[in-house]
Amino acid sequence: MLVAQRKKESDNILYIGVDLGTSRSAVSASNGVREWERSLVGWPKDIIAKKFLKRDIVFGEACLKHRLALDVFRPLAAGVIKTGTDRDEEAARTLVKHLISMAKPEPGQSVYAVVGAPAEASTFNKQLIREAVSDVADACLIVSEPFTIAYGLEMLFNTLVVDIGAGTIDLCIMHGTVPAAEDQKTLVQAGDFIDQQLFEMLTERYPSAQFTETMVQRWKEEHAFVRVDGSPQDKIIVSIPVGGRPTSHDITDELSRACSAILPFLREELRTLIASFDPEFQVEVRQNVVLAGGGSQIRGLRQWLEADLADLGGGHVSTVEDPLYAGADGALAIARDTPADDWDRLRTL
Repeated sequence: MLVAQRKKESDNILYIGVDLGTSRSAVSASNGVREWERSLVGWPKDIIAKKFLKRDIVFGEACLKHRLALDVFRPLAAGVIKTGTDRDEEAARTLVKHLISMAKPEPGQSVYAVVGAPAEASTFNKQLIREAVSDVADACLIVSEPFTIAYGLEMLFNTLVVDIGAGTIDLCIMHGTVPAAEDQKTLVQAGDFIDQQLFEMLTERYPSAQFTETMVQRWKEEHAFVRVDGSPQDKIIVSIPVGGRPTSHDITDELSRACSAILPFLREELRTLIASFDPEFQVEVRQNVVLAGGGSQIRGLRQWLEADLADLGGGHVSTVEDPLYAGADGALAIARDTPADDWDRLRTL
């Protein structure tokens, strides 16, 4: 009788994996839904904007399209909920509610969510995420983002995951158990850092050009690369207004230098993490380095890391097939595999 009751209850549960990202957030659900959204929330600036938009609140790409008519918030600074004003926290809660709704839970259906957070997110920030999710979910489990990726790939033993997002780069060594604090590192020099470097370089080189942070981010997303062994690179030409006139600009060198700015930080943390691991398994870990996140798409990065590992004895670096959903898919796998008794306990928290 108890087994039948459990089966009936599980049939009315929607399991959701959530990858909360500084730039993009994604959800994967047990009903087959997979959706993503830019991590932006916007409110109309005035009654005219509200009349034009015909909405009280705007999310994602629409925030960029209509940003002149909106107060736009990017509530996930460095992958965790931004604090400081009531509106920041309201934006985070509103975004989380929107993401859960994208999974299309049915009326009366219980929602059990696993949410990925940066590897070294503080207890305070994890609690803020849990509180935001608890508004729209019956139970919530917060786990490390690189752990969700490793779990989804079933690469749980002697694997080093490098998750390169906008706000952080998270590194995690998997050795067959839930990773401990010493198995994980977080860098703040990530995608946003590249954007900042590129913006400053272009401002210095082209002082008369008129461009925004959004334009710079788009150029990086479309063309990001690092040079490997001095290899040549086709010129990257973009159109930037000068005095209102569209004008071609060469941004090749600036983009290369901006993307390369994260490499010294990444090299140091990767080597430190490998060196701190059990020496008997360091060779195997070097042969199982996995790049994930949007930054994994930087052209030449995988080759650069392999070349850099050569003086440690060599290594192999691969890239996840689906960087947009790898974290959310892994979180969903964790949600499905979490025992019912554990979910029952989480419902009481």
